Amino acid sequence: MKFFNEFKEFAVKGNMIDMAIGIIIGAAFSKVVDVLVKKVLLPPLSLLSGNGILSNKKIILRETSKSETGSIIDEVAIGYGEFIEVFIDFFIIAFTIFLVIKFMNRLRKKSEDSKDVTVVTPKDIELLSKLTELMEEQNKILEKQS
Repeated sequence: MKFFNEFKEFAVKGNMIDMAIGIIIGAAFSKVVDVLVKKVLLPPLSLLSGNGILSNKKIILRETSKSETGSIIDEVAIGYGEFIEVFIDFFIIAFTIFLVIKFMNRLRKKSEDSKDVTVVTPKDIELLSKLTELMEEQNKILEKQS
């Protein structure tokens, strides 16, 4: 019963909902980045690297061939084109996440700044800042008395 109550509290507090929303948005964003890379960025790069699709670029180490017994020996190749595509996808996603986190940190710093009047300071931060100011004043008075 305790486990169920803990799970209920977890789900109701919004942690699970926030996580689900993040996963859904992340999956959709991944699709957008995938199309952006494959349909917008890679065609010009493919032209620069020669005709053809970049994901098909590879260094062939061994061609496909038939063995003496008649079985087919598969091609062995290094697929560097697909690696470049995945790397570009990763770079765009990482850069976007960096920008979002940077923006969120800026908002957090702004909300925690008690002297900034453009943002309403939460009561707990306001009380803590007043408490800090009072303690500093008290320390100054005690230093003067010593």
